[in-house]
Amino acid sequence: MSISEILQKAADRARQMGLQYAGALTPAEAHEVWRNAPGATLVDVRTRAEWDYVGRIPGAVEIEILGYPGNRPNPAFLTELEGKVDKSAPVLFICRSGGRSHNAAMLATQAGFAASYNVLEGFEGDRDAQGHRNTVGGWRAVGLPWAQS
Repeated sequence: MSISEILQKAADRARQMGLQYAGALTPAEAHEVWRNAPGATLVDVRTRAEWDYVGRIPGAVEIEILGYPGNRPNPAFLTELEGKVDKSAPVLFICRSGGRSHNAAMLATQAGFAASYNVLEGFEGDRDAQGHRNTVGGWRAVGLPWAQS
């Protein structure tokens, strides 16, 4: 599937879900867009603790949307984003399971990042029947590149 077909599928998915940003991508789609769309950036909005203890995506831009501890909003989120990301290129937001990255895509869209996408399932995916992550969806579970500190 071409990049334009993937982005169209993401846009269709966003319309079906009633999302207020450019689109919603699966982890595999996001990886393909990130690697092949000119200027595309993957922005990991998890906390520093998650990057350090759960794992990082090599090459992703890291900007906390919520700080740890306390889960307080990062007041510099948009300023940091504007300093590190091209507003005219696709921006793919990822977090643990898709909630914070949804919020990041909303904020970015409101700030003029017209090509903002949420990575569905996030880095770790949803919990399985035993309450564990990394087995049901997510960047790691589908075998995409990541590293642990």
